[in-house]
Amino acid sequence: MTLLPRTLLVRTFLLVSLLIIVTVSIWAALFELAAREPRARQLAQLTTSAANLTHAALLAAAPEKRRDLLIELSEREGIRLYPAEPEDVAEPLPDNAFYDLFRMETRKMLGAHTRLAFAVNGEEGIWASFQLDVSDGDDADDADEYWVMLPRERADRHLPWHWLGWGAASLALALLVTWWIVSRVTRPLRSLAAAAAEVGRGRHPAPVAISGADELKQVATAFNQMSENLSHIEHERAEVLAGISHDLRTPLARLRLEAEMSVSDESVREAITADIEQMDAIIAQFLDYARAASDEALVLTDISQLLEEIGARYARLGAPLQVAVSGSGDPAGQIPGVMLRPMAIRRAIGNLIENARKYGGGEITLAARREGDALCIEVMDRGPGIPADEVERMKRPFTRLENARTDATGTGLGLAIVERIARLHGGSLTLLPRQGGGLIATLRLP
Repeated sequence: MTLLPRTLLVRTFLLVSLLIIVTVSIWAALFELAAREPRARQLAQLTTSAANLTHAALLAAAPEKRRDLLIELSEREGIRLYPAEPEDVAEPLPDNAFYDLFRMETRKMLGAHTRLAFAVNGEEGIWASFQLDVSDGDDADDADEYWVMLPRERADRHLPWHWLGWGAASLALALLVTWWIVSRVTRPLRSLAAAAAEVGRGRHPAPVAISGADELKQVATAFNQMSENLSHIEHERAEVLAGISHDLRTPLARLRLEAEMSVSDESVREAITADIEQMDAIIAQFLDYARAASDEALVLTDISQLLEEIGARYARLGAPLQVAVSGSGDPAGQIPGVMLRPMAIRRAIGNLIENARKYGGGEITLAARREGDALCIEVMDRGPGIPADEVERMKRPFTRLENARTDATGTGLGLAIVERIARLHGGSLTLLPRQGGGLIATLRLP
């Protein structure tokens, strides 16, 4: 099964080509069958005529003229005459349908006693025997027997190379037209597949061209409508999340001010302020989730500089990171510029770092490396990690793991935001256990 082509274009072309070739082969076989009987009858008639002509010439010609007559027949018609001897070694005719029919027709015309051979005493040709001076009352065994031989070229069928050339040209033309037709049929499907991949990455592709057969037009129209509906839904959801988050921040600011002004108990005031800050952080995550599929343009980004800036910012906050950047086979350890959405990538890396700070503890390493044609950005910690059977579930929105890895008071949007940003870039997010304990969160981007 692995040898089968993967694309619909190649599969359809091969199936149609196979159908054309099989059909041409069947027609060639039918033509061969149709021509077999006339050829066999023609060869039998020619052999019979040669035997009868030679027999008549031997009987009618004067003895002194027979030799010249036989020479004339040999030179003009290629017919040779040999006396049959008891020690002659005759090779029988091939056992196939053509020579079976030739044998039957020849003996029908010359008589059942006629012997036929493909070679006599090593000399190849079409050999037929006849008996001389056999009258109605004579014994056939006492008559003189002769061999008449025709060149084998009379039986061989020469390939019509010019017709084969035209047939090959016609077949090649049919295959080329087949490729053109199939490619036109599958072209809209390829465009549709590319647009569907863009939708899968969270983008809004340009409308698919509505062309081709009615069925393809219906599919393209339905897909364009679906893409437009998804875009409207995504836009409305982002607006709702952003609006709610913006509206909530105003009363939160008033509550913070009221707590500072009205609550005299310092411990109570600090508790209220902590709750407000936590609510503000949750609202910020909602905003990040709403902006994860934004229309930020791709920019040629120096990933080394980007990670250094992130490391410097966390160092100023009193949470230093170990930053390591390495290029594949590059002695300077640099990675060439990559087309990224810088703000979205900063947001994704920030979420992974915050996740590691909250629930990983200890040393945190931020690294980037090339792996073939992919850029791998890794955030590594020494926390308890995530069970392998929970990894995919943790990438879903509003999902929390009830252990030290995930704060039960959070929104469960951190990894979902990173996953959406990875898909937006055509990449992926993987969460793997780290050797020696901990977690490696890898953002793999093309």
